[in-house]
Amino acid sequence: MIVRTRLVPALGACAVLALLAGCGGGGGEGSGSDLASVAPPDTSVYVEATLRPGGALKSDVNELVKKVAGIDDAGEYVIAKIEESARDQGEPVDYQKEIEPWLGERVSVFLNRFDGNDFAGTGFAVQVSDTGEAEDFVKKRIKASSGDSLENASYNGVDYEVDSKDGSSIGIVGGLLVFGKDQKAFKEAVDASGGESLADAEGYTSVTSAGPEGSLADVYVDIGRLVEESGPIDPQTKEFLQTAGIEVNEATALASLVPGPDRLEIDLASRLGKESSKAPAAPKLLGSLPAGSVAAFAGGDIGRQFGEAIDKLDASGIPGQVPPHKLKSALKQAGIDLDKVAASVGDAGLFAEGSSRASLGGALVLSVKSAGEAANIVSSVGLLIRANGTPGVTAIGGKATGFSVSSPELGRKPLVVAAKGERIAIGYGLPATLRGLESESGPTLSASPVYKEAVAALGDTPIRGFVDGGAALRLVDSLVPPHESGYLQARPYLGKIGYLALGSTEEGGFSQARLIAGLAK
Repeated sequence: MIVRTRLVPALGACAVLALLAGCGGGGGEGSGSDLASVAPPDTSVYVEATLRPGGALKSDVNELVKKVAGIDDAGEYVIAKIEESARDQGEPVDYQKEIEPWLGERVSVFLNRFDGNDFAGTGFAVQVSDTGEAEDFVKKRIKASSGDSLENASYNGVDYEVDSKDGSSIGIVGGLLVFGKDQKAFKEAVDASGGESLADAEGYTSVTSAGPEGSLADVYVDIGRLVEESGPIDPQTKEFLQTAGIEVNEATALASLVPGPDRLEIDLASRLGKESSKAPAAPKLLGSLPAGSVAAFAGGDIGRQFGEAIDKLDASGIPGQVPPHKLKSALKQAGIDLDKVAASVGDAGLFAEGSSRASLGGALVLSVKSAGEAANIVSSVGLLIRANGTPGVTAIGGKATGFSVSSPELGRKPLVVAAKGERIAIGYGLPATLRGLESESGPTLSASPVYKEAVAALGDTPIRGFVDGGAALRLVDSLVPPHESGYLQARPYLGKIGYLALGSTEEGGFSQARLIAGLAK
């Protein structure tokens, strides 16, 4: 998206300045206006952020920036840097004199009419505490940048300025400073302010009501509208989404950024369909995975979902390979009863371990209703693979039963399928696979201090995924070339991350997920 007027970067810089400065609330005329009231009702992406946090939010932002970046006063630092940049570009700006007197508490961006590459309807709105001061700033800045191309215009009683070269327009609408990428976008905002707007749309109001308190920024996406604007979905993708319980036409989501003094949290509330589209969390299985895991994830009720997916695949068949209603019967004749497998499997977990490419390993771990069923499933799969003449298949012995498959394509380690007790593990490398089968005799995540910290951070939200920040950094260090400048610049900040914790719940028709990046202690 290219906007010719120079007012946009100036206001964008103001937003960053106010956000990181952590100034007090704006107050005054227009500062309480609802930003969503100038967003068209068919807005597909809407972003709203706090410019001037106060209270606990202000304290948390400043403390987090201090710990991550080592800056005592983030606001003064960023203001100085941006003012310095503006001077270098020949357009000096004095935040305290020109912007602070009128800037309100929040800012928004609204996007619609997506064509698959860009949004034709683009605009943003800023709350203002003094409309007169805001208008003075606008006239000074846009006249300096637009020159003779600036024209006065009016629409439905709203006066505004328009650049005749590109149509970009700006003016005060309902106590808000509103910018439109072109006149159509600006007029849509004016129409929304006096009629139907995003603030009245059921999809927006319902999902935002499920958002968290104390967020710094929120991103709303009307997934159904965005997909519709992008073009029709191919039948295979649509069938896959329906299998997952996702009704695209009704799907909406809200992502919220919630800072804390020692962590950064992203909350996602989504309404993806009439039924739950996600498996429930499986914290017990997750906590029983190996303590040395770099990353681990787990979900419950996997067997049911697997069975539903297989039923739909069996009904439709695989074009050119398996006719409809033949997949399950063909595999049953070969010794694998997919219905029985689905009924036997409960939760599933996945973990990765290692500190280098050579030591990298991991496994998919399935909990099964009985030890006998676990052994039978692995045995049936092994017989089928041997019957197909797959090379490199070797039986494994010891306390676990199963087989391994070695090939040049797999690299130095074999693919191992093994069962022990009420678990099945499908892993890369025998040691990792066997560790995935040990839920009691070996050290597990549930005993790890970092994992405990991640669980505690999520509170009542069941944990679904975990990444050990320190272990992950060591692994990435071994994989990324030492001359990679981008990674070298990011590494000091990545080193601040102690853990990533992912949790999720289903409540009130919404799927709610929380991703927390906790700082290392």
